[in-house]
Amino acid sequence: MANYIFYLHLLSLLSFTLAGDSSTTRDAAVLLRVKTTQLSDPDSMLNDWLESTSSCNWTGIKCNHQTLDIISIDFSDFGNLAGPFPADFCRIPTLRNLSIANNLFNGTISSTSFSLCSHLAFLNISNNFFEGKLPEFMPRFGNLTVLDASYNGFTGEIPPSIGGSSSLQYVDFTSNYISGKLADSLTNLTELKVFLAPFNPLAGPLPETIGLLKNLEIFRISSTNLSGKIPDSIGDLASIQSIDLSDNALTGVIPVSIGRLKGLKYLWLYNNILSGEIPDVFGNLTSLTHFDVSQNNLTGKLPVSVAGLHLVSLNVNDNRLEGEIPAVLSSNDKLVQLKLFNNSFSGTLPENLGKNSNLEEFDVSSNQFSGKLPENLCYKKALQKFICFNNRFSGEIPASCGECKSISYVRISNNEFSGEIPASFWSSSELQFVDMSGNKFHGSIPGSISKSLTKLAISGNNFSGELPAAICKLPEMVEMDLSDNQFSGALPTCLTNLKKLEKLNLQSNKFFGEIPKAMSGWDELSSLNLSNNQLTGEIPNQIGDLPVLNYLDLAGNLLSGKIPATLSKLKLNMLNLSNNNLEGKIPTGLDSEVFVSSLTGNPKLCSQDLKPFRKCSKSKSISYYLVGFLSILAFFLIASLLWVVVKTKLFRRSKSLWKITSFQRLGFKEQDVMVSLMESNVIGMGGSGKVYRVTLKTGQTVAVKKLYGVHRGPENEAEFLSEMETLGRIRHKNIVKLLFGSVGADFRALVYEYVENGSLGDLLHKDPKGGFLLDWSKRYEIALGAAQGLAYLHHDCVPSIVHRDVKSNNILLDEEFRPCVADFGLAKTLQLEVKESDEPMSRVAGSYGYIAPEYAYTMKVTEKSDVYSFGVVLMELVTGKRPNDASFEEHKDLVKWVTEAALSSSENQGDGGWVDLDQLIDPKLNPSGQDYEEIENVLNVALQCTSAFPINRPSMRRVVELLKDQSRTPTK
Repeated sequence: MANYIFYLHLLSLLSFTLAGDSSTTRDAAVLLRVKTTQLSDPDSMLNDWLESTSSCNWTGIKCNHQTLDIISIDFSDFGNLAGPFPADFCRIPTLRNLSIANNLFNGTISSTSFSLCSHLAFLNISNNFFEGKLPEFMPRFGNLTVLDASYNGFTGEIPPSIGGSSSLQYVDFTSNYISGKLADSLTNLTELKVFLAPFNPLAGPLPETIGLLKNLEIFRISSTNLSGKIPDSIGDLASIQSIDLSDNALTGVIPVSIGRLKGLKYLWLYNNILSGEIPDVFGNLTSLTHFDVSQNNLTGKLPVSVAGLHLVSLNVNDNRLEGEIPAVLSSNDKLVQLKLFNNSFSGTLPENLGKNSNLEEFDVSSNQFSGKLPENLCYKKALQKFICFNNRFSGEIPASCGECKSISYVRISNNEFSGEIPASFWSSSELQFVDMSGNKFHGSIPGSISKSLTKLAISGNNFSGELPAAICKLPEMVEMDLSDNQFSGALPTCLTNLKKLEKLNLQSNKFFGEIPKAMSGWDELSSLNLSNNQLTGEIPNQIGDLPVLNYLDLAGNLLSGKIPATLSKLKLNMLNLSNNNLEGKIPTGLDSEVFVSSLTGNPKLCSQDLKPFRKCSKSKSISYYLVGFLSILAFFLIASLLWVVVKTKLFRRSKSLWKITSFQRLGFKEQDVMVSLMESNVIGMGGSGKVYRVTLKTGQTVAVKKLYGVHRGPENEAEFLSEMETLGRIRHKNIVKLLFGSVGADFRALVYEYVENGSLGDLLHKDPKGGFLLDWSKRYEIALGAAQGLAYLHHDCVPSIVHRDVKSNNILLDEEFRPCVADFGLAKTLQLEVKESDEPMSRVAGSYGYIAPEYAYTMKVTEKSDVYSFGVVLMELVTGKRPNDASFEEHKDLVKWVTEAALSSSENQGDGGWVDLDQLIDPKLNPSGQDYEEIENVLNVALQCTSAFPINRPSMRRVVELLKDQSRTPTK
């Protein structure tokens, strides 16, 4: 009997072993089949998947140690694995965890294939390129606890069937294109702890029964289109720790029921349309550390129950709050960030504010505060941002701030501060940005001043004394405004050592002596204002060599001598030399009615034709003219001979120096252009290179962009030549022609046709008369033409081309104001391979104010990024404002300004109208009735283009159609 039992035991053990071997072999076969038929593995990450080895030892595979069953497949962060959703992996019945995050998987996921994975407990498909609708959760995914589908391209609604996955604890749909309202069935997920769905075009209200999620700890649905009221049941989320409903369109009041959420740590409701008062119900929320209800329409006072919390961050800025700040706020020992700006708060700030906490950011600007600032704002020596401009503060700077070495950013302009600034304040090594303009400060700038300063604005005070030599040793200085003070002495010649300086304003002081002549260091200077001082001597010729100077004001001094002819080389938007002692003939380039007001008050100036200046004398004898003529002729003959010699040598060298590729039939030699890239021909500088204007002996003018940052090596050169050839094939009336390109040993250059009227941006924003030249008819044609050019790049080029830096400065206008899209310095052809087309960029793509919001978290640029940027250009054409116009409030740009104006007008007018155009239209325009209809249509298109969600933006081809919907009717 014993032998029989032993035999049965041995037989069962053998059967189990054979069955285990069979299942292991079968599962390994599944893995290998998926690998060989569905996966692309360019980095050979799965090279150890061999039939001769155990699958439990393969990369990414995890087995049960006892049964050797495969329980986990983890390809997270492999980077370049690609293929469709590997649903066949789920044919392994013991599989519980599947993660393919951070790879290049793509395509749609059908509900049929997805159903194979219903036995999984953990599924992570985030950071891939899946698209199409989310699959249905049928049959029920009863074991699934974690689902992460974030950072993909899923569309459509969240399937209601997800509500049947009763074990779900973590759901993440961040950054997709999921639309529609949140399904009520989500509230069936009673085990849910984390729900994340920000950066999606969701719409509609929150489920009224949201309070059923008793175990929910983190709830984040920010940056979507949620609307309606916040349900009262939100107060039933007993386990909640973090609520983020920011950047939506929620309306109504903040529910009183929030006061029941005793475990709440983070409450973010900013950038909605909430109204009413902040309820005074937060006294029991002792765990709350971050409270942000900024950028709403809230009214009333700051509740004591909020001010009395031990918050790390308190943000109520950009509302309509009023009254005084409760004194209890100063007892908070945790406060790091305080933002109260853009409200109507009044009275004095709590006396001990800052004494009990490590306050780092203090911004109470644009209110009605008065009295002295709290003495202890920097008591803990942690303050970094010190902002209180546009109030009625008085007295001296608090002693704690004067000695605060941690402060880096100071904006205290337009108050009634007085007294001297402590020397220790100036010398802080962290100090980078200072704006104290519009106060009553006095004293001088000490010799010890922070070398980290990038901006120093102290205009409109009573500062005096000479400028210290240390003012020239600020290597990071970009903008310096010392105007409207009592500074005196000679201008330090070393000011030209400030190589990063872009704006220098010293007007209305008592400076004397001559203007420094050595200006070679001012390559970045665009604005120079030395007006209303006591400067003497001549205007230096070197000013005319400043490559990017476009604003020059030397009026109201004692300058003498002739006006340098070199000033004619500058592309000035503003020139003022009035009220000096200048004499002689006005240079040809300035002898125009445009500059009359800029030259008046100089009685010794003369002109042949320009009134009211006296006529220049013609008393010179003919012999003088003859001698002069012969001298000039001789000079040119000698110069021509020398030029022939030099040019011949350059031609010989060019064969080895340059590789030239032509794309158009040219009436000149390419070498004639390349040897003319001299500093005297520079007309502009940008982030990617210098731009030259070259006029050839044929009379033709071309623009040459010489690129910076050349990376040597055959691969980089081949890549550049390939992209250049792609751009050279472009043929469209609204795209500037690339004539030829050149690659040298240490440079690369692109040669384009020259477009006479410059850029749209310059005409709109810099030329005082430019806005008037561009009537609405011209602006509309510019919008339509530029749209057609971009549509050609996106839809008619193979492969398609994304411009990546669409802005008004990159839309050039010819003699008839026909737009030409230009500057492909950042353009990159979209390759068919997924790896190339979605490769994150190594530098910021685009210009600030034009960059689509999704770039901040995807670091990827698509055609829809261009569409967003073009929408900003449309808004510029209508409003005449820059994308980051100085007239906007802080933290607001053109898109937000136009959008808010449209929403506000829509609310006020109801169904009677879309928007009050008069508040948006450029004052330089004088539109007719038909123009108003067209402007409204263009603004509507602009708002669609600048939708926060790329999926909601039209294609450029559709933009062209939308702009044509109300095209102009020809007039007889």
